[in-house]
Amino acid sequence: MPDTLLHLAAVGYGLATLAYLGLSGLIVASWRRRPQGRLLVLATGLSAAWGALSALAAWGALPPRLELAAEVARNGAWLALLLYILRLRLPPATALPAPLRFMRILGGLLVGGLLLASALPFIAPAQPVLAQWAGNLGLVLLTVMGLVLVEQVYRGTRQEDRWAIKFLCLGLGGLFVYDFYLHANAALFGAADARVWAARGYVAALVTPLIAVSAARNPEWAAPVGLSRSMAFHTASLLGAGAYLLLMAGAGYYLRLFGGEWGDVVQTVFVFAAVMLLVLLMISGTLRARLRVFLSKHFFSYRYDYREEWLNFTRTLTEGRPGEQLCERAVEALAKLLESPGGALWMREGNAAYQRASHWNWADITGTEPAASPFIRWLAGKQWVVDLDEMKTRRDLYGDLDAPAWLRRADDAWLVVPLMLHDELLGFVVLKHSLGNVSFNWEVSDLLKVAARQVAAHLAQMRASNQLIVARQFESFNRTTTFVIHDLKNLVAQLSLLLANAEKHKHNPEFQADMLDTVESAVARMNKVLAQLRRGSDETHAQSVALADILSEAAASKQAFKLRPILALPPSSLRVRAERERLVRAIGHLLQNALEATPATGEVTLRGFEESGQAMVEIIDSGSGMDDEFIRTRLFQPFDSTKGAGMGIGAYECRETLRALGGTIEVDSTPGSGTRFRLSLPLDNNPENRGDAA
Repeated sequence: MPDTLLHLAAVGYGLATLAYLGLSGLIVASWRRRPQGRLLVLATGLSAAWGALSALAAWGALPPRLELAAEVARNGAWLALLLYILRLRLPPATALPAPLRFMRILGGLLVGGLLLASALPFIAPAQPVLAQWAGNLGLVLLTVMGLVLVEQVYRGTRQEDRWAIKFLCLGLGGLFVYDFYLHANAALFGAADARVWAARGYVAALVTPLIAVSAARNPEWAAPVGLSRSMAFHTASLLGAGAYLLLMAGAGYYLRLFGGEWGDVVQTVFVFAAVMLLVLLMISGTLRARLRVFLSKHFFSYRYDYREEWLNFTRTLTEGRPGEQLCERAVEALAKLLESPGGALWMREGNAAYQRASHWNWADITGTEPAASPFIRWLAGKQWVVDLDEMKTRRDLYGDLDAPAWLRRADDAWLVVPLMLHDELLGFVVLKHSLGNVSFNWEVSDLLKVAARQVAAHLAQMRASNQLIVARQFESFNRTTTFVIHDLKNLVAQLSLLLANAEKHKHNPEFQADMLDTVESAVARMNKVLAQLRRGSDETHAQSVALADILSEAAASKQAFKLRPILALPPSSLRVRAERERLVRAIGHLLQNALEATPATGEVTLRGFEESGQAMVEIIDSGSGMDDEFIRTRLFQPFDSTKGAGMGIGAYECRETLRALGGTIEVDSTPGSGTRFRLSLPLDNNPENRGDAA
């Protein structure tokens, strides 16, 4: 045998020795002192001894008969383990079937005979060829018995339990098939194939991870080995990178060997390109995600390490200050559970529709879903995670339900995760397709449901906190109005005293009469404001009013502006039911903002009309406009004003007024191009109110 082949053989058997020693140490450190645990330790320990003796035999330090004895002992231990596993598959107090008893007896005789032959070389000294042939035949019979027992173990295990045993069967089956080829070839041709024998150490080392996985999945053998998903991922990455580099190094060597005078240059360029490709593959998010999913699917009983996943999920959800970008973090936390590259969140505000509240790496998905749509009712009723791909193929699960049009237009949309809180649909999250080709199953569904309820609880807490902050701000505002009322009382008292004394000191009757009229008017106005403050904003006195009169009054109150709004009044028959002064004040506030934001050369239009059974009001200006961020986060936020002297409650009060009337408000604005406010109000269709005063 060439020296190079002997060196390779020695290295391979040395690797096998280290692999089986490490596996034996892990099992001994965690075993539960069960009989099968002892047999597993015996088999791995004898495999390590066989590897060491074979390595020494490759160096010529030991006679081959000792290697034969170690191999026979190793095979005997694996056969004993397989027979014991088969015994465990039988009902208690059941005798071992006759074929298995025969194999146990035959295996014992073969192992004993081969051990005796290796220990006593003087047996048949005159017939060395015959003795060698008989030894090879005995080893062939042992490998055949091993294959039969492996098949019996796999076939005798229930379908649902095969995940725990399949890797042991695969590893030992591959090892026995390899040994069968080696010994059958030796029996036929009188000598073993040197190359096959030299590679056997590497083959034996490669099956150790498979045996370790089965040992971890069978607690009656030993306690879990402690192979974490992170360790498995990094180990697989390093092994793959190492194999790739070895392959590329070999290819580079042959390029140099056969490349002639250009060999060195070609080799250098090839190695550099191979290393760059490896770096790109290692930093690829898609490849890493798919490798992680593959390892979780094939090497662990459950896809997820729930402790690690929950820690990462909670960390993503709670990082940063309370309330800061919580909506975006919620989407990110759900997406990372499935290796999804992006997602978006829809939430409901008041009685309005579900609108996009935030997104993570998915800015181009938009849409609004009515609160009473079939899709929303189905989500709230079923509380299922919707697989949009499955919806297209499994109509039996979803019935006549179709995804909304805006959702069907999103090609990357994969899952719709409902956010349930106390059986109420707080919102929903749409996720992109996973980078790791994660298949949606019961495990993924359960994980998303639990995580979604946690997200819903955090979002509800954020909303409650915001409402509490607003309530406290209004409480402070009400305390302020108390002082205002007190000051108004003093002013009314002073003016009343002035009115009483003016009649005693008048010199010009006409002047005094005019003064009295003015003061009396001021007193009346202040008493009206005082009455409104005392009544409060919660008490309303709705009546049927003509929308045209409301718009005319709102426009008339803004005559002080140089720019006059363009009026397009609706018919007088178009009526709504509202508190007249509050509605005029709300529309007047929006109109004033439009006039203030529009230059003297621009236009402001105030128009009313009927559309789809609703009374509509539009305020359109050609002013400075607003960006989406300002509209979403600041426009309707109370006590947030861009004006130095403003209190920041005008837009908020307008929205709340419309909500109290059952209406809505929409904003469409572009910076530098103007703004359009679109208000909708329910019509007052009661014929008895047609005669009410406007």
